Amino acid sequence: MSVLEYKCPHCGGALVFDSGTQKMLCPFCDSSFDVEALRQHDENLKSLEQENINWDDLEESDWKRGELEDMILFSCSSCGGEIMGDKSTVAKSCPYCGNTAIMTKQVSGVLRPDCIIPFKLDKNAAKKALTGFYNGKPLLPGAFRSQNSIDSITGIYVPFWLFDCDAHAAIQYKATRVHMWSDSKYNYVKTDHYELFREGDISFERVPVDGSAKMDDSYMDAIEPFDYSAAVDFQTAFLSGFVADKYDVDCEQSKPRANDRIKASTEDAFSETVAGYSTCIPQKASISIEDGKIRYALLPVWMLNTKYNGKTYTFAMNGQTGRFIGALPIHWGKFWLYLTGISALLSTLGILVINLMF
Repeated sequence: MSVLEYKCPHCGGALVFDSGTQKMLCPFCDSSFDVEALRQHDENLKSLEQENINWDDLEESDWKRGELEDMILFSCSSCGGEIMGDKSTVAKSCPYCGNTAIMTKQVSGVLRPDCIIPFKLDKNAAKKALTGFYNGKPLLPGAFRSQNSIDSITGIYVPFWLFDCDAHAAIQYKATRVHMWSDSKYNYVKTDHYELFREGDISFERVPVDGSAKMDDSYMDAIEPFDYSAAVDFQTAFLSGFVADKYDVDCEQSKPRANDRIKASTEDAFSETVAGYSTCIPQKASISIEDGKIRYALLPVWMLNTKYNGKTYTFAMNGQTGRFIGALPIHWGKFWLYLTGISALLSTLGILVINLMF
C-alpha cells in the first residue's frame, strides 16, 4: 500500500486538502494552493528534469590540391606556440610571448578551415588603437606612455569553433511583488510570492569558442563580436602576409564551453520575458541542445607585445571591427595619491552632512 503525498512548493512540507476552501493547505508555512495549480507545478517539474545535449560530429573539409605544399608551420621554442603561414610569410617573433627564435616545419594533421573572415584593419590601425588605449588611464606610469615601444605586432588568424544549434528550455522562477503603504500610525509592507515557469525554443548561430589554449579566453571574449556576414570560404591566399594559429583545443574539448555560453544566453533571453515583479530569482533550469552543428573558422586578430620593467604586456585587437583589449601597468604612487584624495573628499563630505543635520 502506498500513500500519495503532495509537497509544498515553498517549504517542502506535506500538503493537506481543506474541504472548506477546496484548496491544498500547508500547515507549516500557511500557504494555500489551487489543485489545478499544483497539477501544473508537477508537470513543470517533469519538464525541468529533461535535459539533452546533442552535437553532430564535425564534418572535416579536405585540403585542395597544392594547398598543403604552400603551408609552413612555425613553432616557438620559448612558449611552444604553433602558427601557420604560407611560404612567403616571415615570422620574426611569436605573437604570444614576443620570442624571436621561431623554427619552421611542414604542416601535418591540421584540419582545413571551413571559412575565414579576412582582415579589414591594417597594422597602422592596430598601432593607433594601442596609443588610443593609453588615453584616459590616469594611473598609467608616465614612462610607459613616453618611452614604451612595440616589440612585436602580428596579424594572426585565430582558430575558432562555431556552434549552431536549437535549444529547448524550461526554467522555474520564484518572484515577488512588494506593496508598501502608510497610515497615521504604521508603515505597512505586503509581499506576494509567485512561482513562474517559462518554456520555449531558441536558436543560435555561430556561437564562437576559440580553439587556442595559448589565447586568453577573456581577451577573445572581449574583442567580440565579429561580423560573420563577411565570412568567406577559406583560401590560402588570405594568409599572405599574415599567420594562422594552429588549434590545440579541438572541437570535442570546446563543447563544454559552447554549452555554457549557450545555456547562459538562453537563461538571459528567458529572464527578459519576466517583467512586473519586485524580485525574480531562477530556481531550476533544464536546457536541451538539439541539431548541433560545428564549423571551423579563422578569425582576424592583431596581437601586440610590449615590454616595461622587464615584463611583457600583451594586447589584442579585432582585425575586423577594431575592438581592443589589454592589461596595463599601474603607477602605485599615483594609485595611493588618488586613494588618499578620495578618502579626504569623502571625509569632508561626511563632516558637511553631519553639520547640515545638526
